Amino acid sequence: MNEPTQDTKEGGFENMGTPIAIVIAGAMVAAALYFGGSGTAGTAVRQPANNDAAAKAENVVPVSTEDHILGNPDAPVKIIEYTDLECPFCKQFHGTMKAVMDTYGAEGKVAWVVRNFPLEQLHPNAPRLALAAECVAAVGGNQAYWNFLDEIVRIAPLNTPFDMTKLETTVAKFAPGTSVMECVEAGTFTEKINQQIADAVASGGTGTPHSILIDAKGRATLIQGSQPLEVVKGMIDKALK
Repeated sequence: MNEPTQDTKEGGFENMGTPIAIVIAGAMVAAALYFGGSGTAGTAVRQPANNDAAAKAENVVPVSTEDHILGNPDAPVKIIEYTDLECPFCKQFHGTMKAVMDTYGAEGKVAWVVRNFPLEQLHPNAPRLALAAECVAAVGGNQAYWNFLDEIVRIAPLNTPFDMTKLETTVAKFAPGTSVMECVEAGTFTEKINQQIADAVASGGTGTPHSILIDAKGRATLIQGSQPLEVVKGMIDKALK
């Protein structure tokens, strides 16, 4: 399952100036799942394919050296995930992708690419967490970025919001010094994040996580929401044939 987007406020996300109007039915249901704390958001649910989103998946921006890549950059299969660091379904899918990389990543068959898709109206802290992740990467490097994502999920799993008072000490674990928070406060990567939000929508993104599998021939396949490990493995195995 994924979390549907809502309309953004006029003027875009707070401190993120690109206005992007996204209207998705069912946003209130997703919000209720998130804030209800019942644990429902921690259960993967297979959703019927969204044909329109599946067609738009071909519009995904190709992977480049500007991306955050875990695993072999030349892997025959790449999974591009547009994520919201406060989204419970994204946190669930993070665990799925960790398991994928333990097997397929170790064999050099799959690369995992993470891009930004913060949904501020559902998760007010998400834009700032996205900025922090980008700033950690800029200061500490690619591995620091992935370690930071792991730590966010560890500290605030599934329905648990991240305690923003811990942000400075958290980033300091992976990129010591004051430059990361200076980068965050300056909104250094706001434009990049806004562009990735637009890219997610253009490639069929209607909620998070929004993931697209790219095979060796460059064909794009939508991964609908937070799919279980066995479903993702099946898609990878098919793409590797």
